[in-house]
Amino acid sequence: MSSAADQELDATGLKCPMPILRARRALKPLAIGALLLVRADDPASAKDFPAFCETTGHVLEDAAEVGGEFRFLIRKA
Repeated sequence: MSSAADQELDATGLKCPMPILRARRALKPLAIGALLLVRADDPASAKDFPAFCETTGHVLEDAAEVGGEFRFLIRKA
């Protein structure tokens, strides 16, 4: 996964819905087209982030699981 994110959000240790809520807050000040890298360890995030992007119009550029940690690269719409 690319590390060229404009901002990173560490949501490890947080349970649903907190990773999504923190990501929404982190995306607000970013410019359109900016990249946010979110790291989370809640298994629900594997389904939550694709659904979040689909409903908000943001683009899920990449998603990966590395050693029990999920990483999502989101491009702001």
